[in-house]
Amino acid sequence: MQNHNPFQFFIVDDDVFRAKMHEQYLLNLNYSNITCFSNGNDCLNNLNQNPDIIFLDHNMDGITGLEVLKKIKRYNPNIYVIMVSSQQNTKIIVDALEYGAYDYITKDHLVYDKMTLIINKISQEKEAMKKLTSTFIEISKNEFLDPS
Repeated sequence: MQNHNPFQFFIVDDDVFRAKMHEQYLLNLNYSNITCFSNGNDCLNNLNQNPDIIFLDHNMDGITGLEVLKKIKRYNPNIYVIMVSSQQNTKIIVDALEYGAYDYITKDHLVYDKMTLIINKISQEKEAMKKLTSTFIEISKNEFLDPS
């Protein structure tokens, strides 16, 4: 299996058992840079660790997942935030996506299949961006060296 260590994950869920299940799933996929938080404030206080992907629960005591999402996006809009919740309220899902969530996963029997699909999609997007940036830099360098 491929080494996926370039990603740093945060898992934010006040259900510690569920958070540990998510963590174990990611470990089984050979990801190793995973930090779990049992509340949104601890996640926000550690954003300086620059996570790539945050799996964020909606229903948490204190600050809700939507409030945490808004603050994450203000801190760094490039962090991929995936809401993972048992909430199936359409308004909450739409709000999450409008506030910048990359995706919304319902906690059901397919949650891990969906997590894998999303991680693979993010990997492909990051790889495409890397190629695009490299191409842009090469073109810019050539134009600078030979402006004719």
